Amino acid sequence: MTSTDSTTDTPGAAPADGTHERRGFGIDVGGSGIKGGIVDMDTGLLIGERVKLLTPQPATPSAVAKTIAAVVNEFGWTGPLGVTYPGVVTHGVVQTAANVDKSWIGVNARDIISAELDGQDVTVLNDADAAGLAEEHYGAGRNQTGLVILLTFGTGIGSAVIHNGTLIPNTEFGHLEVGGKEAEKQAASSVKEKKGWSYEKWTKHVTEVLVSIENAMWPDLFIAGAGSAARPTSGCRCSKTAPRWWPRPCSTRPGSSARRWPPPRT
Repeated sequence: MTSTDSTTDTPGAAPADGTHERRGFGIDVGGSGIKGGIVDMDTGLLIGERVKLLTPQPATPSAVAKTIAAVVNEFGWTGPLGVTYPGVVTHGVVQTAANVDKSWIGVNARDIISAELDGQDVTVLNDADAAGLAEEHYGAGRNQTGLVILLTFGTGIGSAVIHNGTLIPNTEFGHLEVGGKEAEKQAASSVKEKKGWSYEKWTKHVTEVLVSIENAMWPDLFIAGAGSAARPTSGCRCSKTAPRWWPRPCSTRPGSSARRWPPPRT
């Protein structure tokens, strides 16, 4: 997401209070909640508190766009913003809708959200892709060359692939078949909670998914994101080739990287 001063709307400007933070605004659209807040573009961390509103049901494009606008208006933000969406997005147009209403498919999310915000500049990006960019710029993938794969473990499994700092968008590794079943149906954190597995048992399934992805991609680094990654993962063996399996709770804000995609044309 392009950084901006929340009072002057000048990209990259420092806040009017005299601090030197470059600020941006990120929105995360989830199946149950829509969260937003101001982000320090130098660190990727939230400035102050975030606001969370319940995702409207049904989560139609119009209803979600109005809720996003309500979150943004809580801060009086009038500059550009990045929005992360739980599905495939190409050129601003939604292609899949797993956790929101199916009427999203084929909708230009960028346009409908911008219209609710009186024409504010909006970039919409797959949520896992945004998390991957955030980790590449601020977190575990910073200064990492080669191929980096981020997996987010939640209701399903999201994925992001970055090669030498460039995002390869809209990978859906959660839907890969592993051992005759979709990866996310056997290794998502929601499966662990539903079945009451120990972390040791769950990470065996995670390892099977990692090995399958590794056999196809041979990454230099795996990064795990989302809530379950904050807990111990000692039972999850490092893959054969990737030197590190890096579990982390994604403390950086994916929305802060939404405006980093697509890259500028040369």
